[in-house]
Amino acid sequence: MTDRRRLILICLCFIAFISLGLPDGLLGVAWPGIRADFEQPLDALGWLLVATTAGYMISSFFSGAVSRFFGIGRLLAISCTLTGAALLAFTLVPFWAAFVILGTLVGVGAGAIDAGLNTYVAEHYSERLMQWLHASFGVGITLGPLIMTVMLNLTGQWSPGYWLVGSAQIFLGICFFVSARLWETPAPIKAEPSLTEDAGKVALTHPATDAEPAPMKAPASFASSLATPAVWLSMGLFFAYTGLELTLGLWGYSLLTESRGVEAAAAGLWIAIYWGMFTLGRMVAGVFANRLGNHRLVTYSLILALAGAVLLAWNPVAWVGLMAIGVVGFAFAPVFPGLVSGTRLRVGETHLANTMGMQIAAAGIGAACLPALAGVMADRLSLEVVPAFLMVFIVVLSLLYGASRRLGRHQIGIDPIDH
Repeated sequence: MTDRRRLILICLCFIAFISLGLPDGLLGVAWPGIRADFEQPLDALGWLLVATTAGYMISSFFSGAVSRFFGIGRLLAISCTLTGAALLAFTLVPFWAAFVILGTLVGVGAGAIDAGLNTYVAEHYSERLMQWLHASFGVGITLGPLIMTVMLNLTGQWSPGYWLVGSAQIFLGICFFVSARLWETPAPIKAEPSLTEDAGKVALTHPATDAEPAPMKAPASFASSLATPAVWLSMGLFFAYTGLELTLGLWGYSLLTESRGVEAAAAGLWIAIYWGMFTLGRMVAGVFANRLGNHRLVTYSLILALAGAVLLAWNPVAWVGLMAIGVVGFAFAPVFPGLVSGTRLRVGETHLANTMGMQIAAAGIGAACLPALAGVMADRLSLEVVPAFLMVFIVVLSLLYGASRRLGRHQIGIDPIDH
Protein backbone atom coordinates (compact mmCIF):
# COMPACT_ATOMS: atom_id res chain seq x y z
CA MET A 1 0.00 0.00 0.00
CA THR A 2 1.46 3.34 -1.02
CA ASP A 3 1.78 6.20 1.43
CA ARG A 4 -0.66 8.26 -0.61
CA ARG A 5 -3.28 5.53 -0.64
CA ARG A 6 -2.80 4.90 3.08
CA LEU A 7 -3.43 8.57 3.85
CA ILE A 8 -6.49 8.66 1.57
CA LEU A 9 -8.03 5.66 3.37
CA ILE A 10 -7.53 7.23 6.78
CA CYS A 11 -9.04 10.52 5.57
CA LEU A 12 -12.02 8.61 4.19
CA CYS A 13 -12.48 6.91 7.58
CA PHE A 14 -12.52 10.33 9.23
CA ILE A 15 -14.99 11.76 6.71
CA ALA A 16 -17.29 8.77 7.18
CA PHE A 17 -17.36 9.34 10.94
CA ILE A 18 -18.06 13.05 10.49
CA SER A 19 -21.06 12.11 8.37
CA LEU A 20 -22.09 9.58 11.03
CA GLY A 21 -22.30 12.28 13.69
CA LEU A 22 -24.23 14.92 11.74
CA PRO A 23 -27.76 13.42 12.03
CA ASP A 24 -27.38 12.75 15.77
CA GLY A 25 -26.39 16.37 16.32
CA LEU A 26 -29.43 17.69 14.45
CA LEU A 27 -32.12 15.86 16.36
CA GLY A 28 -31.78 17.31 19.85
CA VAL A 29 -32.18 20.91 18.64
CA ALA A 30 -34.81 20.05 16.02
CA TRP A 31 -36.99 17.93 18.32
CA PRO A 32 -39.15 20.74 19.82
CA GLY A 33 -40.06 21.89 16.30
CA ILE A 34 -40.58 18.35 14.97
CA ARG A 35 -42.92 17.34 17.79
CA ALA A 36 -44.86 20.59 17.42
CA ASP A 37 -45.35 20.04 13.67
CA PHE A 38 -46.47 16.43 14.16
CA GLU A 39 -48.41 17.25 17.37
CA GLN A 40 -46.54 14.70 19.47
CA PRO A 41 -45.87 14.64 23.25
CA LEU A 42 -42.40 15.16 24.72
CA ASP A 43 -41.68 11.44 25.12
CA ALA A 44 -42.66 10.52 21.53
CA LEU A 45 -38.97 10.82 20.75
CA GLY A 46 -38.69 7.31 22.19
CA TRP A 47 -40.55 5.81 19.23
CA LEU A 48 -38.12 7.42 16.79
CA LEU A 49 -35.15 6.19 18.81
CA VAL A 50 -36.53 2.64 18.91
CA ALA A 51 -36.99 2.63 15.13
CA THR A 52 -33.52 4.02 14.53
CA THR A 53 -32.05 1.44 16.89
CA ALA A 54 -33.83 -1.43 15.15
CA GLY A 55 -32.16 -0.52 11.87
CA TYR A 56 -28.85 0.11 13.61
CA MET A 57 -28.92 -3.29 15.32
CA ILE A 58 -29.69 -5.22 12.15
CA SER A 59 -26.96 -3.61 10.07
CA SER A 60 -24.29 -3.68 12.81
CA PHE A 61 -24.92 -7.35 13.69
CA PHE A 62 -24.46 -8.38 10.06
CA SER A 63 -21.87 -5.74 9.14
CA GLY A 64 -19.07 -8.31 8.81
CA ALA A 65 -20.90 -10.40 6.23
CA VAL A 66 -22.21 -7.35 4.35
CA SER A 67 -18.76 -5.76 4.30
CA ARG A 68 -17.21 -8.93 2.89
CA PHE A 69 -19.89 -9.08 0.19
CA PHE A 70 -19.80 -5.44 -0.94
CA GLY A 71 -16.37 -4.31 0.30
CA ILE A 72 -15.98 -1.47 2.80
CA GLY A 73 -15.87 1.24 0.13
CA ARG A 74 -19.17 0.21 -1.45
CA LEU A 75 -20.68 -0.36 2.00
CA LEU A 76 -19.85 3.26 2.91
CA ALA A 77 -21.26 4.48 -0.40
CA ILE A 78 -24.55 2.62 0.02
CA SER A 79 -24.89 3.56 3.69
CA CYS A 80 -24.25 7.28 3.18
CA THR A 81 -26.64 7.43 0.23
CA LEU A 82 -29.36 5.58 2.15
CA THR A 83 -28.95 7.85 5.17
CA GLY A 84 -29.03 10.99 3.05
CA ALA A 85 -32.19 9.91 1.22
CA ALA A 86 -33.93 9.15 4.53
CA LEU A 87 -32.94 12.53 6.01
CA LEU A 88 -34.35 14.34 2.97
CA ALA A 89 -37.53 12.27 3.20
CA PHE A 90 -37.96 13.38 6.85
CA THR A 91 -38.95 16.81 5.54
CA LEU A 92 -41.55 15.45 3.09
CA VAL A 93 -43.63 12.92 5.01
CA PRO A 94 -47.00 14.14 6.37
CA PHE A 95 -47.48 11.56 9.17
CA TRP A 96 -45.53 10.79 12.32
CA ALA A 97 -45.64 7.03 11.62
CA ALA A 98 -43.83 7.57 8.29
CA PHE A 99 -41.23 9.72 10.05
CA VAL A 100 -40.57 6.89 12.51
CA ILE A 101 -40.26 4.32 9.70
CA LEU A 102 -37.68 6.50 7.97
CA GLY A 103 -35.73 6.50 11.22
CA THR A 104 -35.15 2.78 10.65
CA LEU A 105 -33.35 3.53 7.38
CA VAL A 106 -31.16 6.13 9.09
CA GLY A 107 -30.25 3.47 11.67
CA VAL A 108 -29.40 0.90 8.99
CA GLY A 109 -26.96 3.30 7.36
CA ALA A 110 -25.38 4.39 10.63
CA GLY A 111 -24.94 0.86 11.99
CA ALA A 112 -23.14 -0.38 8.89
CA ILE A 113 -20.70 2.54 8.91
CA ASP A 114 -20.09 2.37 12.66
CA ALA A 115 -19.45 -1.37 13.03
CA GLY A 116 -17.53 -1.72 9.76
CA LEU A 117 -15.09 1.11 10.41
CA ASN A 118 -14.60 0.32 14.10
CA THR A 119 -13.62 -3.23 13.19
CA TYR A 120 -11.36 -2.05 10.36
CA VAL A 121 -9.49 0.49 12.49
CA ALA A 122 -9.26 -1.77 15.57
CA GLU A 123 -7.61 -4.45 13.43
CA HIS A 124 -5.21 -2.24 11.47
CA TYR A 125 -4.41 0.88 13.47
CA SER A 126 -3.41 2.00 16.97
CA GLU A 127 -5.41 3.22 19.98
CA ARG A 128 -4.33 6.78 19.19
CA LEU A 129 -5.83 6.70 15.71
CA MET A 130 -8.99 5.11 17.13
CA GLN A 131 -9.40 8.17 19.39
CA TRP A 132 -8.91 10.50 16.43
CA LEU A 133 -11.39 8.52 14.35
CA HIS A 134 -14.03 9.05 17.03
CA ALA A 135 -13.01 12.69 17.31
CA SER A 136 -14.23 12.94 13.71
CA PHE A 137 -17.62 11.70 14.91
CA GLY A 138 -17.44 14.52 17.45
CA VAL A 139 -16.84 17.02 14.66
CA GLY A 140 -19.99 15.85 12.92
CA ILE A 141 -22.14 15.80 16.04
CA THR A 142 -20.84 19.29 16.96
CA LEU A 143 -21.67 20.70 13.54
CA GLY A 144 -25.19 19.22 13.69
CA PRO A 145 -26.58 21.48 16.47
CA LEU A 146 -24.84 24.51 14.94
CA ILE A 147 -26.35 23.81 11.52
CA MET A 148 -29.82 23.31 12.97
CA THR A 149 -29.58 26.41 15.20
CA VAL A 150 -28.51 28.57 12.24
CA MET A 151 -31.31 27.19 10.06
CA LEU A 152 -33.88 27.77 12.80
CA ASN A 153 -32.69 31.35 13.24
CA LEU A 154 -32.73 32.03 9.50
CA THR A 155 -35.94 30.25 8.51
CA GLY A 156 -37.81 29.39 11.69
CA GLN A 157 -38.12 25.80 10.39
CA TRP A 158 -36.26 22.59 11.20
CA SER A 159 -36.51 21.10 7.71
CA PRO A 160 -33.75 23.20 6.01
CA GLY A 161 -31.22 21.71 8.43
CA TYR A 162 -32.17 18.23 7.26
CA TRP A 163 -32.09 19.34 3.60
CA LEU A 164 -28.51 20.52 4.01
CA VAL A 165 -27.23 17.48 5.89
CA GLY A 166 -29.15 14.99 3.73
CA SER A 167 -27.70 16.50 0.55
CA ALA A 168 -24.20 16.36 2.04
CA GLN A 169 -24.68 12.68 2.92
CA ILE A 170 -25.68 11.82 -0.64
CA PHE A 171 -22.66 13.71 -1.98
CA LEU A 172 -20.41 11.74 0.36
CA GLY A 173 -22.04 8.52 -0.84
CA ILE A 174 -21.03 9.42 -4.39
CA CYS A 175 -17.46 10.14 -3.25
CA PHE A 176 -17.21 6.77 -1.52
CA PHE A 177 -18.59 4.99 -4.58
CA VAL A 178 -15.95 6.62 -6.81
CA SER A 179 -13.15 5.67 -4.38
CA ALA A 180 -14.43 2.17 -3.57
CA ARG A 181 -11.54 0.40 -5.35
CA LEU A 182 -9.02 1.92 -2.91
CA TRP A 183 -10.32 -0.37 -0.15
CA GLU A 184 -9.86 -3.61 -2.11
CA THR A 185 -6.20 -4.26 -1.25
CA PRO A 186 -5.80 -5.29 2.42
CA ALA A 187 -4.37 -2.65 4.74
CA PRO A 188 -1.20 -3.36 6.73
CA ILE A 189 -1.79 -4.57 10.26
CA LYS A 190 -1.38 -1.88 12.91
CA ALA A 191 0.29 0.61 10.60
CA GLU A 192 -0.28 4.14 11.68
CA PRO A 193 0.93 7.05 9.57
CA SER A 194 1.77 10.39 11.05
CA LEU A 195 2.14 13.69 9.28
CA THR A 196 5.38 15.67 9.42
CA GLU A 197 6.26 18.95 7.76
CA ASP A 198 9.51 19.07 5.80
CA ALA A 199 10.26 22.20 3.76
CA GLY A 200 6.59 22.79 3.09
CA LYS A 201 5.91 19.23 1.95
CA VAL A 202 3.79 16.67 3.77
CA ALA A 203 5.54 13.34 4.27
CA LEU A 204 4.38 10.11 5.86
CA THR A 205 6.33 8.22 8.50
CA HIS A 206 5.54 4.80 9.88
CA PRO A 207 6.49 2.83 12.97
CA ALA A 208 8.70 -0.15 12.44
CA THR A 209 6.77 -3.32 11.66
CA ASP A 210 9.56 -5.87 11.17
CA ALA A 211 8.47 -8.32 13.85
CA GLU A 212 6.92 -11.58 12.77
CA PRO A 213 3.16 -11.58 13.43
CA ALA A 214 1.88 -14.05 16.00
CA PRO A 215 -0.11 -16.97 14.57
CA MET A 216 -3.81 -16.18 14.39
CA LYS A 217 -6.19 -18.24 16.49
CA ALA A 218 -9.35 -19.58 14.88
CA PRO A 219 -12.25 -17.21 15.58
CA ALA A 220 -14.97 -18.44 17.93
CA SER A 221 -18.40 -19.27 16.60
CA PHE A 222 -21.26 -16.83 17.02
CA ALA A 223 -22.97 -19.21 19.48
CA SER A 224 -19.78 -19.60 21.50
CA SER A 225 -19.40 -15.84 21.83
CA LEU A 226 -23.02 -15.49 22.92
CA ALA A 227 -22.37 -18.07 25.65
CA THR A 228 -19.38 -16.13 27.03
CA PRO A 229 -20.14 -13.88 30.07
CA ALA A 230 -17.29 -11.51 29.19
CA VAL A 231 -18.97 -10.77 25.86
CA TRP A 232 -22.25 -9.87 27.57
CA LEU A 233 -20.47 -7.59 30.02
CA SER A 234 -18.74 -5.89 27.11
CA MET A 235 -22.12 -5.41 25.43
CA GLY A 236 -23.46 -3.93 28.68
CA LEU A 237 -20.66 -1.36 28.72
CA PHE A 238 -21.63 -0.08 25.28
CA PHE A 239 -25.34 -0.13 26.11
CA ALA A 240 -24.80 2.07 29.16
CA TYR A 241 -22.20 4.42 27.71
CA THR A 242 -23.92 5.30 24.43
CA GLY A 243 -27.24 5.81 26.19
CA LEU A 244 -25.56 8.27 28.57
CA GLU A 245 -23.81 10.16 25.79
CA LEU A 246 -27.01 10.71 23.83
CA THR A 247 -29.23 11.36 26.86
CA LEU A 248 -27.59 14.71 27.54
CA GLY A 249 -27.16 15.44 23.82
CA LEU A 250 -30.86 14.88 23.13
CA TRP A 251 -32.44 16.29 26.30
CA GLY A 252 -29.97 19.04 27.17
CA TYR A 253 -31.65 21.56 24.86
CA SER A 254 -35.09 20.87 26.30
CA LEU A 255 -33.70 20.99 29.85
CA LEU A 256 -32.19 24.43 29.24
CA THR A 257 -35.10 25.99 27.35
CA GLU A 258 -38.15 24.43 29.02
CA SER A 259 -36.91 24.01 32.59
CA ARG A 260 -34.13 26.55 33.17
CA GLY A 261 -35.34 29.48 31.07
CA VAL A 262 -32.35 29.70 28.70
CA GLU A 263 -33.10 31.38 25.35
CA ALA A 264 -33.36 29.03 22.38
CA ALA A 265 -30.34 30.41 20.50
CA ALA A 266 -28.13 30.25 23.60
CA ALA A 267 -29.34 26.74 24.43
CA GLY A 268 -28.51 25.54 20.91
CA LEU A 269 -25.04 27.05 21.31
CA TRP A 270 -24.50 25.23 24.61
CA ILE A 271 -25.50 21.89 23.10
CA ALA A 272 -23.00 22.59 20.33
CA ILE A 273 -20.45 23.34 23.07
CA TYR A 274 -21.28 19.96 24.64
CA TRP A 275 -20.42 18.20 21.40
CA GLY A 276 -17.52 20.57 20.76
CA MET A 277 -15.94 19.70 24.11
CA PHE A 278 -16.69 16.07 23.25
CA THR A 279 -14.65 16.49 20.06
CA LEU A 280 -11.85 18.35 21.85
CA GLY A 281 -11.71 15.59 24.47
CA ARG A 282 -11.13 12.97 21.80
CA MET A 283 -8.42 15.05 20.17
CA VAL A 284 -6.66 15.43 23.53
CA ALA A 285 -7.13 11.73 24.23
CA GLY A 286 -5.56 10.95 20.85
CA VAL A 287 -2.38 12.64 22.03
CA PHE A 288 -2.19 10.83 25.39
CA ALA A 289 -3.90 7.48 24.64
CA ASN A 290 -0.72 5.48 24.03
CA ARG A 291 0.99 7.04 27.05
CA LEU A 292 -1.82 6.62 29.57
CA GLY A 293 -3.33 3.38 28.28
CA ASN A 294 -7.02 2.55 27.96
CA HIS A 295 -7.64 1.75 31.62
CA ARG A 296 -6.40 5.04 33.04
CA LEU A 297 -8.03 7.02 30.24
CA VAL A 298 -11.45 5.42 30.76
CA THR A 299 -11.21 5.55 34.57
CA TYR A 300 -10.26 9.23 34.72
CA SER A 301 -12.99 10.04 32.19
CA LEU A 302 -15.71 8.35 34.24
CA ILE A 303 -14.63 10.18 37.41
CA LEU A 304 -14.73 13.54 35.62
CA ALA A 305 -18.10 12.73 34.01
CA LEU A 306 -19.63 11.97 37.40
CA ALA A 307 -18.32 15.26 38.80
CA GLY A 308 -19.81 17.15 35.83
CA ALA A 309 -23.19 15.43 36.25
CA VAL A 310 -23.24 16.38 39.93
CA LEU A 311 -22.56 20.03 39.03
CA LEU A 312 -25.31 19.92 36.38
CA ALA A 313 -27.81 18.62 38.93
CA TRP A 314 -26.70 21.06 41.66
CA ASN A 315 -26.77 24.13 39.37
CA PRO A 316 -26.29 26.70 42.18
CA VAL A 317 -26.06 29.49 39.59
CA ALA A 318 -26.82 29.38 35.88
CA TRP A 319 -23.22 29.50 34.65
CA VAL A 320 -22.22 26.48 36.76
CA GLY A 321 -24.90 24.31 35.16
CA LEU A 322 -23.93 25.51 31.71
CA MET A 323 -20.23 24.88 32.29
CA ALA A 324 -21.08 21.41 33.61
CA ILE A 325 -22.50 20.51 30.19
CA GLY A 326 -19.10 21.16 28.61
CA VAL A 327 -17.33 19.22 31.38
CA VAL A 328 -19.52 16.15 30.83
CA GLY A 329 -18.95 16.32 27.07
CA PHE A 330 -15.17 16.51 27.53
CA ALA A 331 -15.23 13.63 30.03
CA PHE A 332 -17.37 11.33 27.89
CA ALA A 333 -15.13 11.79 24.86
CA PRO A 334 -12.46 9.08 25.30
CA VAL A 335 -14.75 6.39 26.71
CA PHE A 336 -16.26 4.84 23.57
CA PRO A 337 -13.03 4.55 21.52
CA GLY A 338 -11.21 3.41 24.67
CA LEU A 339 -13.76 0.64 25.15
CA VAL A 340 -13.50 -0.35 21.47
CA SER A 341 -9.69 -0.58 21.62
CA GLY A 342 -9.89 -2.58 24.87
CA THR A 343 -12.29 -5.20 23.49
CA ARG A 344 -9.54 -7.77 22.90
CA LEU A 345 -8.40 -7.47 26.53
CA ARG A 346 -11.93 -8.04 27.84
CA VAL A 347 -13.02 -10.98 25.67
CA GLY A 348 -9.90 -12.47 24.10
CA GLU A 349 -8.67 -12.73 20.52
CA THR A 350 -11.03 -15.49 19.39
CA HIS A 351 -14.19 -13.55 20.34
CA LEU A 352 -13.00 -10.17 19.02
CA ALA A 353 -14.74 -10.08 15.63
CA ASN A 354 -18.07 -11.36 16.94
CA THR A 355 -18.01 -9.11 20.00
CA MET A 356 -17.27 -5.98 17.99
CA GLY A 357 -20.51 -6.24 16.04
CA MET A 358 -22.49 -7.30 19.12
CA GLN A 359 -21.31 -4.42 21.27
CA ILE A 360 -21.90 -1.87 18.52
CA ALA A 361 -25.44 -3.22 18.27
CA ALA A 362 -25.75 -2.99 22.07
CA ALA A 363 -24.61 0.62 21.80
CA GLY A 364 -27.49 1.25 19.42
CA ILE A 365 -29.97 -0.30 21.87
CA GLY A 366 -28.62 1.87 24.67
CA ALA A 367 -28.80 4.95 22.46
CA ALA A 368 -32.53 4.33 22.12
CA CYS A 369 -33.49 2.91 25.50
CA LEU A 370 -31.76 5.22 27.95
CA PRO A 371 -32.72 8.57 26.30
CA ALA A 372 -36.25 7.21 25.83
CA LEU A 373 -36.42 6.21 29.50
CA ALA A 374 -35.12 9.64 30.49
CA GLY A 375 -37.83 11.21 28.30
CA VAL A 376 -40.58 9.16 29.93
CA MET A 377 -39.33 10.12 33.39
CA ALA A 378 -39.03 13.79 32.38
CA ASP A 379 -42.59 13.77 31.03
CA ARG A 380 -43.93 12.18 34.22
CA LEU A 381 -41.81 14.17 36.69
CA SER A 382 -39.68 17.04 35.39
CA LEU A 383 -36.85 17.67 32.95
CA GLU A 384 -34.68 18.20 36.04
CA VAL A 385 -34.61 14.41 36.35
CA VAL A 386 -32.08 14.29 33.48
CA PRO A 387 -28.96 15.22 35.56
CA ALA A 388 -29.89 12.69 38.27
CA PHE A 389 -30.42 10.08 35.56
CA LEU A 390 -26.90 10.77 34.30
CA MET A 391 -25.37 10.37 37.76
CA VAL A 392 -27.03 7.01 38.39
CA PHE A 393 -26.02 5.48 35.07
CA ILE A 394 -22.45 6.79 35.22
CA VAL A 395 -22.12 4.81 38.46
CA VAL A 396 -23.69 1.77 36.76
CA LEU A 397 -21.25 2.10 33.85
CA SER A 398 -18.30 2.33 36.25
CA LEU A 399 -19.37 -0.86 38.04
CA LEU A 400 -19.78 -2.71 34.74
CA TYR A 401 -16.36 -1.56 33.62
CA GLY A 402 -14.68 -2.85 36.77
CA ALA A 403 -16.51 -6.17 36.51
CA SER A 404 -15.57 -6.64 32.85
CA ARG A 405 -11.88 -6.10 33.57
CA ARG A 406 -11.88 -8.54 36.47
CA LEU A 407 -13.65 -11.18 34.39
CA GLY A 408 -11.25 -10.63 31.50
CA ARG A 409 -8.30 -11.22 33.83
CA HIS A 410 -9.59 -14.20 35.82
CA GLN A 411 -11.99 -16.06 33.54
CA ILE A 412 -10.61 -15.44 30.06
CA GLY A 413 -7.00 -15.67 31.24
CA ILE A 414 -5.72 -12.36 29.88
CA ASP A 415 -4.06 -9.52 31.72
CA PRO A 416 -5.85 -6.20 31.06
CA ILE A 417 -3.15 -4.05 32.69
CA ASP A 418 -2.20 -1.23 30.30
CA HIS A 419 1.49 -0.57 29.72
